[in-house]
Amino acid sequence: MCSKAEQPDKQRVTICGLRESFDEVQESVLDLMRQNQYCDHDLFSVRVAFEEALANAVLHGHQGDTTSEIDVLWSVTSEFVEIEVIDQGRGYDPQTIPDPTANENLTLPSGRGLAMIRAFMNEVHLNERGNHLRMVRHKDQNHTQGAEFPSA
Repeated sequence: MCSKAEQPDKQRVTICGLRESFDEVQESVLDLMRQNQYCDHDLFSVRVAFEEALANAVLHGHQGDTTSEIDVLWSVTSEFVEIEVIDQGRGYDPQTIPDPTANENLTLPSGRGLAMIRAFMNEVHLNERGNHLRMVRHKDQNHTQGAEFPSA
């Protein structure tokens, strides 16, 4: 991690766009979730959404530049997880992202990140510029820590 500062109830870190930085900050959030007894389904959902948000920041926000900084803020309570990912890129309009489930887009190699984030998180908000993502996952009250995914 590049630098770290804390605020009451919200932690903040600035990371570089490297895999090691992603892993460290993700594990910090997941550890807090485990301490608050989030179930495996919630842990999986947050991990996938967080991974996509960080990848989008590097690939799209910073055009693949792994030296550009990404600000990450997070808060984990017994009721919800809130994560913010802020890149230094020019941003984008999410309305211009094609529907990844449309037949003509099914074979495209990218374009599913935001859809996955929306599928795994309860709330997803982007600032007007499109470079600041805030996402929230509410604790699943129907499962307990260590519970397996429901069977199909």
